[in-house]
Amino acid sequence: MMRTMKRLQLSLSLMMCCLLLGSTRATAQIQNPMLWADCPDPDVIRVDDTFYLVSTTMHLMPGAPVMASKDLKNWQTVGYIFDRLTDSPKYDLAFTLPLGTEERQGEGTVYGRGQWATSLKYHDGKFWALLAPNEGGAMGDTYIFTAPKAEGPWTIHSRLRHFHDATLFFDDDGTPYVFFGTGEMCQLTPDLKGVVEGSQRHYFHREDDERGLLEGTRVVKHQGTYYALLISHTYAPGRHRREVCYRTKDLNAKWEKNVVLESDFGGFSYLAQGTIVDTKEGDWYGIMFQDRGGVGRVLTLSPVRWIDGWPQLGDENGHVPDTMRPYRSGEPETHIVCADEFASSEMGLHWQWNHNPVDKAWSLTERPGFLRLKTSRVVPNLYLAPNTLTQRMEGPTCSGAVTLHVSRMKDGDCCGLAAFNGDSGVLTIKKKGSKLVLEMSEQKVSLTNRNKQVSNVEEKLVETVDLPSKLKTIHLKLTGDFQPTGRGGGRDAANFYYSLDGDTWTQVGTKDYRMVFDYRRFFMGTKFGIFCYATKKVGGYIDVDAFDYHRD
Repeated sequence: MMRTMKRLQLSLSLMMCCLLLGSTRATAQIQNPMLWADCPDPDVIRVDDTFYLVSTTMHLMPGAPVMASKDLKNWQTVGYIFDRLTDSPKYDLAFTLPLGTEERQGEGTVYGRGQWATSLKYHDGKFWALLAPNEGGAMGDTYIFTAPKAEGPWTIHSRLRHFHDATLFFDDDGTPYVFFGTGEMCQLTPDLKGVVEGSQRHYFHREDDERGLLEGTRVVKHQGTYYALLISHTYAPGRHRREVCYRTKDLNAKWEKNVVLESDFGGFSYLAQGTIVDTKEGDWYGIMFQDRGGVGRVLTLSPVRWIDGWPQLGDENGHVPDTMRPYRSGEPETHIVCADEFASSEMGLHWQWNHNPVDKAWSLTERPGFLRLKTSRVVPNLYLAPNTLTQRMEGPTCSGAVTLHVSRMKDGDCCGLAAFNGDSGVLTIKKKGSKLVLEMSEQKVSLTNRNKQVSNVEEKLVETVDLPSKLKTIHLKLTGDFQPTGRGGGRDAANFYYSLDGDTWTQVGTKDYRMVFDYRRFFMGTKFGIFCYATKKVGGYIDVDAFDYHRD
């Protein structure tokens, strides 16, 4: 009876989170950030009455999420451009254990690498996506994917040389181009399978005071003029991170430059990198991301005013507004982070695995209504554990709770819930012989620069709780607080709880654990992470009854 009641409560939460409610219509203003979650490097297009957005998710699989919205307020994930990448064992978190030694030597990982800055286009009745993993050699070759619809299925159309932070662009006559790096471009062959010989060139050269890179290129054409938008990392006196725009009426002529956005916002630093998109009525919006510490890089929405032929983003003072009216009223409420009772036979699109999953080691059908996570590989730590399941965390505050059935764990097994990042706050259930213990720890991974190999995991054990010997079910919860502090950042505080009955919660471990964003390792915001791995022998498993999620 208790489990039935919990199911009913979670079903309501899930409906509120992911599914449209017949009586719930989104009429409120858009509160910036438009998406207060980790959605970096956005590209946005409109096809008929629907806006489509892609973002970077790097080492998470499936990758290159496609999100859709009718009103620029309510977004939901509708598909992924690829299920997994297979160019290297690094995508599998593969590692070897040399015989006769305790040293574990890895092949490497793709933490902070993998898929970057996908470009999304619609041309000739098809969707097209271009992305280049941030890797050297063949692993970094550019992919071009195509699909009949944004939801997929997507197929690989071609592989080209590496193009950094590139955008695919089709001219009015269908001629394809790639704009990339700091002011470089080239023409592609009509079949998009090669580069036209001799076409690569710089279309602008950086000014003397532009000391940093100009990257994250997005190109649109409006009223016969080409516009290339790029983020500028200039830190010259009186300047900040900003979005610049180059324009020309002739791709072979000189390009002019203008600053189109230079604005801080919401108690955080200056923002840039993104694109502009039009509506059917001819209005334009700008979507740019802002670094917000532990939660990651969030998306803001701004009006676009065309002034002297330039797309100026922001309000009349050039600032990102606190609120905006939705493009269309009355749309159902949808979200990209969702509760889940695992009632489907397919994994929800709101979930992503850390690196490629081991498919045989998870199931939604072996015990219907539960997610079964099975150990499949003996590993030394969480950062090399296969099949860690993740979702974004959201601001301003959020909480996620899991119900775990742990009676089938084996000696040495570890399972639990983490605020998962390069620095992680972790709630771990450990099987030690016939005993179960709950540990709250702070874990920090070190990665080699070249191969992102896990070279060390520093673990600080904060608190241990002995659990009942015949425990079958336990509830774990963590909360995230990303509210601005007034000092140019957010609280970035996680707190951790457990419960034996699902009603009475006990806080455990570090209070206000500090979540961090580190571009040298994961290069992404903190995620909810559900995990189960073996440190001694495989064969154990847990059943995840539910993931309950709330955002305030």
